[in-house]
Amino acid sequence: MSAPPNAASRVSGAVRSLGRPSPRDVIAGLVTGLFSIPEGMAYASIGGFNPVAGLYAGVVPGIIGSLFARTVLMVTTLTSAIALSSRSVLKEAGLDPQDPANVAALALVVGAVMLLFGLLRFGSIMNFVSNAVMTGFSTGIALQIVAGVLGDATGYKPQSGNTIGKFIDSLAHIGLWHGTAVAVAAGTVAVWAVFHFVKPLESFATLIALVVVTAVVAVAHIDVETVGDIASITNSLPPVTIPNFSAMPELLVGGVAVALVALAQAAGISAAVPNPDGSRTNMNGDFLAQGAANFAGSFFGALPTGGSLSRTGVATSAGARSRWTGIFAGIWLAVLVLVAGSAAEIIPMPVIGGLILVIGAELVVGRLPDIKLVLRVAPLSAVAMLITFAATTQLPLHTAILIGVITSLVLYCAKAAQAARLMALEPAADGGWRQVPVPARCASDDVTVLHYAGVGLFAEVARIDETWPRADGTANAVVVLSLRALPDVPSSVTIKALRRWAGQLTANNGRLIISGVNPGTAEVLQRGGLDDVLGDDGIVAATDRVLGALDIAVERGRAWVAAQRGESGGSAQPDSN
Repeated sequence: MSAPPNAASRVSGAVRSLGRPSPRDVIAGLVTGLFSIPEGMAYASIGGFNPVAGLYAGVVPGIIGSLFARTVLMVTTLTSAIALSSRSVLKEAGLDPQDPANVAALALVVGAVMLLFGLLRFGSIMNFVSNAVMTGFSTGIALQIVAGVLGDATGYKPQSGNTIGKFIDSLAHIGLWHGTAVAVAAGTVAVWAVFHFVKPLESFATLIALVVVTAVVAVAHIDVETVGDIASITNSLPPVTIPNFSAMPELLVGGVAVALVALAQAAGISAAVPNPDGSRTNMNGDFLAQGAANFAGSFFGALPTGGSLSRTGVATSAGARSRWTGIFAGIWLAVLVLVAGSAAEIIPMPVIGGLILVIGAELVVGRLPDIKLVLRVAPLSAVAMLITFAATTQLPLHTAILIGVITSLVLYCAKAAQAARLMALEPAADGGWRQVPVPARCASDDVTVLHYAGVGLFAEVARIDETWPRADGTANAVVVLSLRALPDVPSSVTIKALRRWAGQLTANNGRLIISGVNPGTAEVLQRGGLDDVLGDDGIVAATDRVLGALDIAVERGRAWVAAQRGESGGSAQPDSN
């Protein structure tokens, strides 16, 4: 089956936009590829996967992701959050995370979900994941990262099943820590710190710490666990892997959660790392690129992948100029694995543990300003942040991200409902309109102009109803309601409320005129039976001029009042009550 024209055009467009690589891209790609060795293995390790799968996650997915991403400097590979989320999904499904076929099945599902989101242009859903929720999620992830390597860094494996419990368990059994493992981990952190504060070597601090401490441990014959004790690394390219297709139905829900984790992280990169050539990023294009990366990577031993902020930061710090940096990073990593992959077996696990402790601490420190800001200025958002943080540290990660998304949507709806308000307008001296308080009662023989400001959620109707002016005891009262802010398809609750308000006016020989609606909204209002209550001229379509429909509706209302007064021979006297 041939690819749809739009997909083919995207592919050809991406190839044309590659341009020529610069020497800086080659060098930045090498630095990023080297950095991917310790970080990729470490992230796979904390997720309970074969560390080699972390290496493979930077090869094929890295090349494909950089080839098609609309955020051209974004590096697509394994991240800590994706590793931990993937472990949770496989564990919940009862699948062995050490089985490459199960890992491939999850990567394939994640890739398919990402591709579907991109094709359906779901990039806007990331706008509903609030900064507060992402702050709580990323902070919880940072603690999970640290908790996940406590065993490697101390030599004592905590037995608790949740993040906080691991810290408590580890501290409670401090006497069982292995001195050599602690010393190696502490030495790794110390070496990293020394080079981290040397500006020219800052980007290489992690790599230098890895090489220096590994060499010292090997030369001094210090007895600690190594990567080779966990997995054998061959000098070969990623092997072809056939996914466990029978397990894919069980992984569907979890795959959506992992995809959301990855896409949320990538969305942060697209906002933080502008394209050097000035071209615009596109979240839907990034969805498609990451989907293609996972789809291809699933057949070559890779874990699920997404945009990596740490790897992208390394690339930009090393002088990345174009998408060629990410492509070269994958190529260099493949060459390094092919030529000297087995050499990685001598890397001590406490070294990886120490490096991950550093990464986790940096993540926590990096979120502190956001945490303080949320706590200081947004109490409701702070609740959402704390809920997400608690879920991330106490529940499986794929469940936590779904709770975070739901919390974000609830938070958005709550804020939108609070912001909705009904205001009254009256003519200004300059010919426009000025805002005034909503009257308690409609004016007899006159036009009352109301404007609705909100997003049209059904929850807002009750609040609007509280301020809607009373129609009882009035005569010939016209209310013009401007609904320009309503969405294309009002809810049934909104329709019922409009019918009720119109009915109250009609019962007192008045009428309601709705102005400013677009054709789609007008059609829905008519299908809801509003034209039977409002009359043929009771709905005024929006015009090109701002509030132009409101002027038309007011003129129509005044003409109707004049006609009613002419028919009755004067103004009716309202009830004094």
